[in-house]
Amino acid sequence: MSIDDVYALMTRAGELPYGEARTVLVEDALRRAEEAGDEVLAFRVRVRLTDAYQFGGEPAKAFATFGRTLAEHDRDPGRFDEPLVLLWQMKAVVSSLTKFPEIPLDRTRAVLDDMERRYRAGGHSLQAVYRRRHIVARHLGDPSADDWFAKWRAAQRDQLSDCEGCDPTGMVAHLADAGRYEEAAEIAAPVLASELSCKEQPQGIQTAMLPVYLRTGRPEAAADAHRRAYRAHRRQVADLGDIADHLEFCVLTGNDARGLEIVQRHLGWLDRAPHAHAEMMFAAAAAAVLGRVAASGRDAVTVRRPASGGRPAADVPVAELRAELEGRATDLAARFDARNGTSHQGGKVRALLAAEPVFGFVPLAAHHRRPAPAPAPAPAPEPEAGDGDIESIDDLDELLAIGDARRTRRDMARTLAAWRRFDALAEAAAPTPLQVARRLDGRGVERAMDGDREGAVACWAEAAGRFAELGEEGLRHRVLSRLGALRFDLGDESGLADMAAAADHFAAHPEEDGAATAALFRLAGAHLDRDRPDEALAALDRAVPDDAPDRAGELWFLRGRALLAAGDEDGAVAALRRSLAETRASDEPDTLASPALLLAQTLLRRPPAADGTDGTAPADGGTGAAEEAFALLDEAIGALREPSPMRAMAHTERGLALLSAGRAADAVADLAEAVAAWTAEGLHEQAVHVRVDLAAGYLETGRHLEAAEAAEEALPGLDEGTARRCRLILAHAQKGMGEEDGAETFASLAADAAKDGEPGAAAHFLEEAAEILTNLDKDAMAAERFGEAADAHAGAGDRQGAVRARRRAAMCLLWSGEPERAVATVEAARAALEALPDGPPRTWETALVSYDQARILAQTGRPADAEPHASAAVDGFRSLDETGPADQAAALLADIRSALQE
Repeated sequence: MSIDDVYALMTRAGELPYGEARTVLVEDALRRAEEAGDEVLAFRVRVRLTDAYQFGGEPAKAFATFGRTLAEHDRDPGRFDEPLVLLWQMKAVVSSLTKFPEIPLDRTRAVLDDMERRYRAGGHSLQAVYRRRHIVARHLGDPSADDWFAKWRAAQRDQLSDCEGCDPTGMVAHLADAGRYEEAAEIAAPVLASELSCKEQPQGIQTAMLPVYLRTGRPEAAADAHRRAYRAHRRQVADLGDIADHLEFCVLTGNDARGLEIVQRHLGWLDRAPHAHAEMMFAAAAAAVLGRVAASGRDAVTVRRPASGGRPAADVPVAELRAELEGRATDLAARFDARNGTSHQGGKVRALLAAEPVFGFVPLAAHHRRPAPAPAPAPAPEPEAGDGDIESIDDLDELLAIGDARRTRRDMARTLAAWRRFDALAEAAAPTPLQVARRLDGRGVERAMDGDREGAVACWAEAAGRFAELGEEGLRHRVLSRLGALRFDLGDESGLADMAAAADHFAAHPEEDGAATAALFRLAGAHLDRDRPDEALAALDRAVPDDAPDRAGELWFLRGRALLAAGDEDGAVAALRRSLAETRASDEPDTLASPALLLAQTLLRRPPAADGTDGTAPADGGTGAAEEAFALLDEAIGALREPSPMRAMAHTERGLALLSAGRAADAVADLAEAVAAWTAEGLHEQAVHVRVDLAAGYLETGRHLEAAEAAEEALPGLDEGTARRCRLILAHAQKGMGEEDGAETFASLAADAAKDGEPGAAAHFLEEAAEILTNLDKDAMAAERFGEAADAHAGAGDRQGAVRARRRAAMCLLWSGEPERAVATVEAARAALEALPDGPPRTWETALVSYDQARILAQTGRPADAEPHASAAVDGFRSLDETGPADQAAALLADIRSALQE
């Protein structure tokens, strides 16, 4: 076996996150080192394998590798010489020993004593030892934890102390448990304000701060810490215990849906939990979340439990899964308590299982909150002459007349009051058959208002029959018009005949209160709902404006809708503007939302004319369609006084318009409001699609975390085409946060593009993936992606792109410790230059290749070969007047010549 293979495997492993893939590579490296007979190399690889097990979620395996390396060091310290690393690893081993109930406490204490002996012998501070004694005492619920905490905090830090993020994290956790929240916040503040490079930070201290933020009245900080920390924890099975803390946060803050999502994502990890303690805490926290879901009336919800150990995957009801997880957690707690001789772990589990929301609902993002309150409603109309005090009226006909009049004016409060008074009097009086029929008509209205459409149909059908028996044809046809519209809306085409019959009746027998207009409006609306604009226009043409002057705005609105459906946009715009004018002049300004919203939508979607306008003059003499549309949307939102789908749509339209106008910061507020409003209305499909636009707005404003989360929330509910746009937003957001996941997302987009025959797009996405990897010092992986990008560029006919990607791949190979492959790859990039046409782009790419080739050759011990390339780079950059790159190349050339003279 080649020793070089061992180093290559370790280099590749170092670029992977801790987890199974990294561990497998290190295990393979150890096997090869042992087969090569190199005991020292095997020792060093085994030391790294201990870290791989510890941080990759398999700490039990780390006990064996650590024990062997420690014994080898003790046997021959001069040969196996990594004492500081072993002392550092000893800290993690002690912490892990408490997390397996089958390991006796005496063994843990013995290892602790040995750790203290070694630290004293080496002249090291006992600060790290005191912390481990505190961890053991805290696990047991022993009061001595306070004493060890004081010693730990007072001891001097040294090179074996936990990092500047992890040490305060433990202190914050202790203080939070003790209810010393302000003190915890003081300790955490400087850590949170600094840049931490530890693999466990800053997510560790952000998680520890969750109860501190909540208990000190900082819910927004808690939500932000949860989102940021969970995002890091969710990638590592080793962090299952931390994920349990985030589930508890979801319970305490009323975020049941978020908690359920986390349970579903990590449920399969229980069967490969890093240790029993993490298994216990996750099971308890997950059970608490499922208990909240069931308590909210969603006990029929199921959770997908993945296949494991011969058990098939299954959808398990939340109540059943909760009982299973609760039993699992309590059984493990009993084992810990039996080992420890205390009830501390059982108490923690019982408290967690009983947890309830104590901080109300804490929204995790702007679009997670409930919709903003609508504007205060207008004052209730004063009683009109003849209304008087309804409670003092004893005449049934008068009450019915008030109800009809007020219903026509949409004053439902007075209408319902009149009907309630009628019902109270009718219990003692004997209403006439006509009064009974009229009240049945009113009951149909009430049923319709309550959403009971079948009940409304039944009431109106009975009322129509009674009116027919009484010979009241006018009243009968009024009811038939409404009954026909509702039946038609429920899918019964016969309702159209009832509406048409009512319209014909009132045309032949006009009445003074606008019944004919109302019947024609319903008929026109039904035709519009079936996309029959010509029939709708024909019905509207029969309406007589003077019949219902207070409904002129509605007439023009319906006409605008019909003209739009018929393709006459100019006529529609004019009609909608007329509708607005009539509505603004009426006594019911709230009704202007419909024409304002539709006119705004029409203006925003019209293609510009040759002069850059929409081809029509704005009604207010403004500067264009966009400005008028924004004003209309403002007006519509201001007029909508109750939460409704129309209000959600208005926020959606304004948000999209602002986004298209390059005003992303303004758009985000509307789009977040739209998502919240659609969700509140139960219209989740609309909410999902607006989330994609919200994610785009977040991305444009540099709010990468919010962009990523909004995109991830939307993805499961999207069709393939929209999902790709959403994944692209997600990839750029992940890139903005420096997440390695972004490389995977870009790579998946590249695969889709290649499958669709779009090699140019595939090449672009592969370069994006490589850029993320090289920024994270994952240069071996970046080299592969750049190489794939070069091939894709060549397939797309982009020769310059192929040269660029090949050159970048060469540099990544150099940085990843493969100099010979770097030399060969940069030569391939130089050969590809021949395919570029003469001109500045070729000169630029040639200079770049020369510069990087000089760097590669110089670093591989070939300065004589590097010199002409560096000189050529200087000349190339200077010919393009690229002063900065020319100066860099000149500095490189000087260094190379200096090396040649030595």
